[in-house]
Amino acid sequence: MRILALEPYYGGSHRAFLDGWQAQSEHDFTLLGLPAYKWKWRMRHAAVTFAEMVAKRVDQGQRWDAIFCSDMLNLPEFRGLTAPHVASLPAVVYFHENQLTYPQQRAKERDLHFAYTNITTAYAAEAVWFNSKYHHDIFLEAAATFLQRMPDYSHADVLDGIHDKAVVHSPGIDEFPARGARRDGPLRILWAARWEHDKNPDDFFAALEILQQSGIEYRLSVIGESFAQVPAVFAEARRRFADRIDRWGYQTSREEYVAALLDADVAVSTAVHEFFGIGIIEAVTAGAFPVVPRRLAYPETLAALESDETAAIFFDGTVGGLADRLQELATRQQAGRLWGATPQRGRLAMRQYYWDRIAAEMDAAMDNLR
Repeated sequence: MRILALEPYYGGSHRAFLDGWQAQSEHDFTLLGLPAYKWKWRMRHAAVTFAEMVAKRVDQGQRWDAIFCSDMLNLPEFRGLTAPHVASLPAVVYFHENQLTYPQQRAKERDLHFAYTNITTAYAAEAVWFNSKYHHDIFLEAAATFLQRMPDYSHADVLDGIHDKAVVHSPGIDEFPARGARRDGPLRILWAARWEHDKNPDDFFAALEILQQSGIEYRLSVIGESFAQVPAVFAEARRRFADRIDRWGYQTSREEYVAALLDADVAVSTAVHEFFGIGIIEAVTAGAFPVVPRRLAYPETLAALESDETAAIFFDGTVGGLADRLQELATRQQAGRLWGATPQRGRLAMRQYYWDRIAAEMDAAMDNLR
């Protein structure tokens, strides 16, 4: 199958998703991507830009069997602007995130135009894929509430059609090398997430402060992508915990990123927004013990891990609860029983997300569009 893949925000997890799928797919992709910044502008102009880009390829004789796009494309707009034989192709939209439930940094009115674009794109597509059941559910719930607020012509019935064609396809991950012998030293704590407010770094660093005041020894690695506006707490934390830091900032190569994950004992999330949580999934695959709040997508994506031995992966979502859990794990690490009797449990459980399996499932789903 020849797939025309359109990604208005070709960076970060969006890029990793398409690159990973293509590398394992049996299908032939034409990937058109735009730089990953100024997301609002990308959502506004991408349909026009892609229509122009596609027109040039059509003139060169290129043809496709299906369209694949992310939630950041206005699919109806693109179909209205592109050649009729392209517009008539079956289309799949993949929801990495959505603009109905994405948390706002400040108390301000949500830009509902982008939220409505998400709904019309899902309505126009032949298939709607979500990265988790959690995401699927909260999007449809929020969309129903949103449309009920409209003064008239709410078209709330379109959600029935979206529900009927919506499925879950988790993103994939690459396999990680096996861990070597652990270096001596205290508990090594990893934060591997975007440096933005929705990942709730304030709670993470507040919990570390409690550990520090309690005299608990630990080492710290804080990695992940940052943007123009970085929450001030990161600079403050770098000064406060300077004598404990092993790694700080974006890891510029895959090798550095893998090394950071392989070195970690525990990987922590305090997120208030997470539709999948690929950073935690990768850390667990690399052998780190996850410590996450029992909310968002985590109970779903880490379900294969939960047992009496691994109940400690979930904390209550509070700063104090996280500090207590990390202190408990520091003690377990000293005793050499962080994972209990099954040290490979995390690595084995996360094999369900390896790209060879995920790509085959998505290839088959694309074939079913014909």
